Amino acid sequence: MDTQQSILVIEDQIDISELIKMQLEMHGYKVDTAINLSSAKSQINLNTYNMFLVDRMLPDGTGIEMCKYIRKNPSTKTAPIIFVTALSEPENIIEGLDAGANDYITKPFDINVLQARVRANLRQANPKNNNLNEYLSHGISLNEEKKEVKVESETISLTLTEYQILVLLMKEPGVVHSRASLIVKILGDDIHVTDRIIDTHMVGLRKKLKMKAKFIETIRGIGYRFKDNE
Repeated sequence: MDTQQSILVIEDQIDISELIKMQLEMHGYKVDTAINLSSAKSQINLNTYNMFLVDRMLPDGTGIEMCKYIRKNPSTKTAPIIFVTALSEPENIIEGLDAGANDYITKPFDINVLQARVRANLRQANPKNNNLNEYLSHGISLNEEKKEVKVESETISLTLTEYQILVLLMKEPGVVHSRASLIVKILGDDIHVTDRIIDTHMVGLRKKLKMKAKFIETIRGIGYRFKDNE
């Protein structure tokens, strides 16, 4: 793990931010904390960060505002953002993901799960594999250059939409994709279909993946994610 990776935790509850800071520093990350939007923006102007952990409710604004600021700032626009919040309703999660967050963790959270999500999102943002067109996880291999998918060395045939869904999920293991975001990324934002169209394609994809289908996890009321390979 790259010990130079730096994370800014934006959280107004000091006990929570200190817990996260301590646990992540134990794993070699450089961690700063901010208690509100104002201090977070000041730190972003002074430092370089590889990731942001953001609470939804802050004293001087919202985590959604913070997320949009990070996405508009040229120096931070591609950095992973994980919401860490007590707002746990499906609509809250969808709003957070649609605002530009890469992942969403609800309080109370398991610190080991948070660490795994941090690793997964940083790994996606900074891939170490020289061949960025190939992905291998849980016995499923995907080669974007050849448009080829194999399950335990056996080539399987997917429809274009099934293939595109699998590419998006395997590129970001551990990251939750809402049905709406999958539709936009695959079909475009000018196509008007129901969210359930993704479920229909997912049935076909899982059938073809057979025993490996279990590694595509359904997040109830939201969408799907590919199981992180830890």
